[in-house]
Amino acid sequence: MSNSKSAMSEFIDSHAHLDFPEYADELDAVIERARQAGVSRILTVGTTLEGSISSLEIAKKHPFIYSTAGVHPHEAASVNEATLSGIRKLANHEKVVAIGEVGLDYHYEHSPRDIQKKVFCDFIAMAKDCKLPLIIHTREAEADTMNIITSQRAGDAGGVIHCFSGSLDMARRCTDIGFYISIPGIVTFNKATNVHDVVKNIPIDRMLIETDSPFLAPIPYRGKRNEPSYVVRVAEKVAELKGLSVEDVARVTTLNAEKLFNIGASIEKGEIAYRIRDSLYLNITNRCTNSCPFCAKNSDLTVKGHYLGIDSDPTAAEVIAAIGDPAPYKEVVFCGFGESLIRLDTVKEVASWLKGKGARVRINTDGLANMVHNRNILPQLAGIVDAISVSLNADTAELYEKVCRPPFNGAYEGVKSFIVEAKKHIPDVTASIVGLPNIDVEKCRNIVEGELGVRFRLRPYNEVG
Repeated sequence: MSNSKSAMSEFIDSHAHLDFPEYADELDAVIERARQAGVSRILTVGTTLEGSISSLEIAKKHPFIYSTAGVHPHEAASVNEATLSGIRKLANHEKVVAIGEVGLDYHYEHSPRDIQKKVFCDFIAMAKDCKLPLIIHTREAEADTMNIITSQRAGDAGGVIHCFSGSLDMARRCTDIGFYISIPGIVTFNKATNVHDVVKNIPIDRMLIETDSPFLAPIPYRGKRNEPSYVVRVAEKVAELKGLSVEDVARVTTLNAEKLFNIGASIEKGEIAYRIRDSLYLNITNRCTNSCPFCAKNSDLTVKGHYLGIDSDPTAAEVIAAIGDPAPYKEVVFCGFGESLIRLDTVKEVASWLKGKGARVRINTDGLANMVHNRNILPQLAGIVDAISVSLNADTAELYEKVCRPPFNGAYEGVKSFIVEAKKHIPDVTASIVGLPNIDVEKCRNIVEGELGVRFRLRPYNEVG
């Protein structure tokens, strides 16, 4: 992937150690190279009380650098009341945005395990008391780390498992309680298949990227001293594994870090047109027909780093203005945080304009538009819509009622009828299901491909966009 594409984006290196002696002779040059590479902010992470003090001093000198305060598990045996008091005092400074790095490391056991566990619990309590997130180090200590995180309710503070190299199960358990996982340069190593698996299967909305400088330099710098500018290589590999653009990864992980560490500007206005990969999506309403309990907007109005909360429905003219020139996009998709076909007239006007510009148009829908409008609306989409993806989401009417909570009687059969009718008017028809734990995927596939005769798509229930 070209450097020019990466340079268009801004990245946050969520974990570096700028206070380490490896940078003593050229710290300013290292920071400047990071800025030139598009790194907009860096977290320099404390590993001892002294290192936390030094990290804060670096952060004070640079508006775009933030620091943390904590003691690495290697040094847990040195922690006493004075240490804890010193870390707590640092935590009050506005440039200190997390408690860490803290946790467990059983690889070398520089400190006894029982002491590591006690100190880890002390820092979790401090993070909750100070209302700061945790930066957690864990190595060869997965079971004890998860036990402590769970028993000590570390999720109340929130945080990130830094330099993640654990199992997919651990990653899922961490994200389930609200933690992020941070992907280091290890992801670029060919043999790091466990990290590749995690990146492929965990939503990008729960990821950060980091260098852990001066350690673990990514390919092509492996074996050399790492530095924050190399975080771009991490983003490029994550993009490759996730099927996203580098711009997507930069935008999402930057927003994630901003939210976790409270270092971002507040979002004032939702987007009408937003890009993911090489497609443009249109967010023309936040209103929905169904009330699906699994819908991501129940907890967050952000999709792939784009905030989609809108106070009112935009006019067709406003949507067209937000699109601009559609030529750069593979397709333009009506898919925001609402049901686009509620606004049928707006869809028709914008889609007609798009077709006049030579764009490919797709609609993602819940398939209830005919019931909403009390007539068959699909003939009105003929010639202006190239593809439609309809959410079926169940293999029985009873399960559909439970999963989607529609406002109409007979909604499930209505969706199936909509899919069959769509084939008469739209060239490319897909029926999708969200892979919830109680959904029989193969039964749904058989209904879609056998009974309805359209393409089938399985969507991860925990990832939008």
